[in-house]
Amino acid sequence: MIIPVRVDARWISSLDNANLLSAELTLHEDFRLHERTEKARSGARYMLLNGPSNLVNAWLRWLLVSNAARSRGLAVHHHR
Repeated sequence: MIIPVRVDARWISSLDNANLLSAELTLHEDFRLHERTEKARSGARYMLLNGPSNLVNAWLRWLLVSNAARSRGLAVHHHR
């Protein structure tokens, strides 16, 4: 599955439940990668919404898909 750069409601609604969960997992992994990088760089000064645009965009893309999955009643699990 190809995840568009601009995640929107139309794209999300085109996904079945399995693809939505797959996209959610992929976007969560991408967000966590950006988050770990920024936390390592900024340390105690880390603030998500004051971070670089790639971090904030990764968070927003994941959040939109995660919220859609939860609103469909899908169980989202992440391994740490």
